[in-house]
Parts: sequence; structure tokens; C-alpha cells
Amino acid sequence: MQFDIITIFPNIFDSYLNETFIKKAQDKGLIKINLHNLRDWATNERKTVDDSPYGGGLGMVLKVEPIFKAAKKIVKKNKKTRVILFTPRGKMFNQKKAFQLSKYDQLVFICGRYEGIDERVNKYIADEEISIGEYDLMGGELPAMIVIETISRIIPNVLGKPSFLKERMTKKGGFIEYPQYTRPEVFEGEKGKKWKVPSVLLSGHQKNIQEWREQNQKVIEK
Repeated sequence: MQFDIITIFPNIFDSYLNETFIKKAQDKGLIKINLHNLRDWATNERKTVDDSPYGGGLGMVLKVEPIFKAAKKIVKKNKKTRVILFTPRGKMFNQKKAFQLSKYDQLVFICGRYEGIDERVNKYIADEEISIGEYDLMGGELPAMIVIETISRIIPNVLGKPSFLKERMTKKGGFIEYPQYTRPEVFEGEKGKKWKVPSVLLSGHQKNIQEWREQNQKVIEK
């Protein structure tokens, strides 16, 4: 899986991409993440990629021209590539969408900034718009990180446990979540109250443990 990120702030990703399983997955060649500075496709010496909107308005808007040039260079023209624009008005990202996107070979993320992006990017360059929630962020960089991590978890061996996909995912690409506990068996909380691990998890009886998990699990398939 190859992720290509078009952004005017590529350094935002430095720490995120060089830590934990995302770093290990890259080292193993399971995923590839390329950062592209949109300013590299600017046409003037000041590397300008934004302008004031027609009709007036607050703030600046990212221009279509540098994004078009970047996409033309980066996007592989085949059915296994998907170009995604992050915007609050897009379709809500969820586990089902992550599973669908994991089937592609290349995902290209366009990260907006300022007051938005020229609408022609949405109409003629992006394949779809995605939102990670009903709120407005300063840019698309955080959504890109969220989508990368969610999809990477689905890719076999990224978490180092091949059995993960079989045990924690449904056939439709959903995610199975259930309560988990670890030591100590009894923890003394506030005012001497004792918080105990359910006895079934201490029994060693795998059938009973599995039944308990199924009774208490939540299946996320949206």
C-alpha cells in the first residue's frame, strides 16, 4: 500500500511517521508513505499556493493550479489508485470505508489549509471527499494520519500478529471490540473500593472466556 500526501506542511508528519508500528511497517515494506510539499509546484519565487477567493470572503484559498500539477505527477492512472480530499462536508470516515480503501494500491491525500480549496479540485481532481467528523480543523494533515493508521491496521502483519485480522475483524471489514483487563487482579481505587477483574477471565477456561467476550463485545461495521 502506498500513501501519497500533498500538503504545505510536510514537517508535521515527521514524528508520527517515525514512531511505533507505522515506522516498523515502512521498514518492512508493508506500506510506503511519500510526502509532497505543494509549494514545489508553485509558479513564482515566493512559492505561493493560495489566493483570495472570488466574490470575497474570509482568509485565503488553496489554488487549483499547483494541486493539478502535483496530482499529475503523483497519481498513477489506474483503477487501483484513489485520490481523496479531506473536507468537513465529505462522507464520514469509518471502519467500513477504511476496509474499502485498503483494497487500493495507492491512496493520494490532498490536505487543505486556510479557508479551503478551489472547488475545481473536488470536481476534477479528487475521486471523493472524506471527513473524520462534524467539526472544522485547520487542515487535512490530522485526517490523513488518522486514515493512514486505520487502514494500516488492516494490512496483514503490520501489527506483527497475523492472527489479528482473523480474531478482531469481521468478514465485512468491521472491527470487534471487547473489554480487556490486565494485572493486578484487584486494584484498590478511591476510598478503598476494589476494582476486580471478571472471574471468568482468570479461570483459564477458553470456551467460557470466548462466550464472555462475545456477550460483551461491540461490533463496529459502519
